[in-house]
Amino acid sequence: MKSSYQPVGPTDENIISVSTLNRLARGLLEECFPSVIVEGEISNLAMPASGHWYLTLKDEHAQIRCAMFRNRNRSVRLKPGNGMQVIVRGRLSLYEGRGDYQLILDSLEDAGAGALQRAFDALKKKLAEEGLFDAERKRPVDDSCRHVAVITSPTGAVIRDIISVFRRRYPGMNVTVLPVAVQGEAAVPAIIQAIHAANLHAEKLGFDAILLARGGGSLEDLQAFNDEGVARAIVASALPVVSAVGHETDVSIADFVADLRAPTPSAAAELLSPDQAEWMAGLAFQAERIGKLLQQTLQRKQQQLAWTRKRLVHPGRRLQDQAQQLDRLEQQLQRALRVRLQSHSQRVSSLRQRLQHPGHKIRQQSAHLKQVQARLQRAMKQQLQTHQQSLGALARQLDSISPLQTIQRGYSVTKNTSSAVITSVSQVQTGEEINTVVTDGVIRSIVSSASRGGQYE
Repeated sequence: MKSSYQPVGPTDENIISVSTLNRLARGLLEECFPSVIVEGEISNLAMPASGHWYLTLKDEHAQIRCAMFRNRNRSVRLKPGNGMQVIVRGRLSLYEGRGDYQLILDSLEDAGAGALQRAFDALKKKLAEEGLFDAERKRPVDDSCRHVAVITSPTGAVIRDIISVFRRRYPGMNVTVLPVAVQGEAAVPAIIQAIHAANLHAEKLGFDAILLARGGGSLEDLQAFNDEGVARAIVASALPVVSAVGHETDVSIADFVADLRAPTPSAAAELLSPDQAEWMAGLAFQAERIGKLLQQTLQRKQQQLAWTRKRLVHPGRRLQDQAQQLDRLEQQLQRALRVRLQSHSQRVSSLRQRLQHPGHKIRQQSAHLKQVQARLQRAMKQQLQTHQQSLGALARQLDSISPLQTIQRGYSVTKNTSSAVITSVSQVQTGEEINTVVTDGVIRSIVSSASRGGQYE
């Protein structure tokens, strides 16, 4: 630990004043203890008109003077009193005017509230790490709800404010109150049970959302809404949950896990209900639009009616026109019948002239058949002679090139045992059996030698 103060000696040059000593001591304290947290009991509390607070913080064995200036104590929600056990945060200093050693306070809270705050912070961190505060997990909540389950105290201003807002904005809203205690030992199980009940009967009763609400209070008052069991019941709810706990500055664990957080219960009621004034304005606009469309349609139909009237012909005139048309069609039909009758008469006469006795027709066909048969026989005979001549010529050509003819002239054909014709000495080997075909049979031989270029007679 270093300090600008050096031990003084007996010389006159090292003598300092009381003010200087207190200033040096103050600097040393503030440098070494810039921030400390102390728990103790309040005594000798003074709140002068200046707005500053002065008190003594003590325990069983010691005490220390404390000061909390106006710009700091404005943010303290706790109203301090003598005998109250508190936790303070501040820095050590020294009041130079009196040489009083004191603690300048930056914050002050009830010792019990401090434990609750630490538990609040620990649970908040735990649930945040599990992802229960993530926006992606939460479902959107809009003003399309028609039936809301309100979990709150059945008495008090909160439920009256909620119902008042619903009546003002949307009188058709159905509100079912699930009464619970909102603080005390019975609050947590009651709230959890109410959330489960709302989900259990949601389909039967038609619930669209859950509104969890209570008025403002201290951290201890709101403890039921900072409970882990309540938080997990909200997360497990199939219905979207809107949290409206405390005043706008109050924050609870229920606010973090809920699908929507409203600053106040009245604000929650406004978020969940459509504004009937906007609906009425919308209906008025639609009514005006429908009226204009009806007027335009009526005008168009009136124009069509006027145009149709102009085209409409008197029935008597239409009957006259139809009568004339009928007479004209009758005349056309009579002319067509006469022409058709003449045509049929001429055709009958023609057919009558062409009609012959069946016997005569048979005799004609028999004579024709005999002629055809005679021509067919002559053609077949001629065709047979032609084919016979062609066959003889082909036989003579085939005989001239037949190997049998060649053999009869003294030639022969040599084959191996596989009946393949031998045309070269390279096709046989010494000792191999060969067959020579002559005119009247086959000569079997054994090859003794085979050479190229040999003479034969």
